[in-house]
Amino acid sequence: MINIRQSTVEDLLSMQNCNLWNLPENYQMKYYIYHALSWPQLSFVAEDHKGRIVGYVLAKMEEEPGDVPHGHITSLSVMRNWRRLGIAEKLMTQSQKAMVEVFKSQYVSLHVRKSNRAALQLYRDTLKFSVHEIEKSYYADGEDAYAMRKELQVGGEKAAAAKAK
Repeated sequence: MINIRQSTVEDLLSMQNCNLWNLPENYQMKYYIYHALSWPQLSFVAEDHKGRIVGYVLAKMEEEPGDVPHGHITSLSVMRNWRRLGIAEKLMTQSQKAMVEVFKSQYVSLHVRKSNRAALQLYRDTLKFSVHEIEKSYYADGEDAYAMRKELQVGGEKAAAAKAK
């Protein structure tokens, strides 16, 4: 059984470990601390029945002057033995829900390697993100990234507007 919960400062080392085991993009601990202190409501962990962290989502709000409130997924990772069980989808859903409830986020963005087929399938097909643009040489190794977005529903306003059309 998997438990999805808001991350705490005590989880940061396990989150970093999950990142190091699974992803080519790695972050120093100060980056995890920055997220935990600035947007503690937006990052979540998945823990197994023994309380071990098997996945996480690290998220933040973008703070660009004059722009609409929107969230950003900094990193998502699930340990290999725990993949294809819906954990990543649950982590993402919790984070997006918090973005709307706490910060009234109108959309969420993320970057993904063009070559990462599994992640693209998750984001595009399961979570309904769409490609907003291609960012050339986004990653340190020169690979391009898809900049993806998903519109979020703030208080059902977008759903009501869509029904009215």
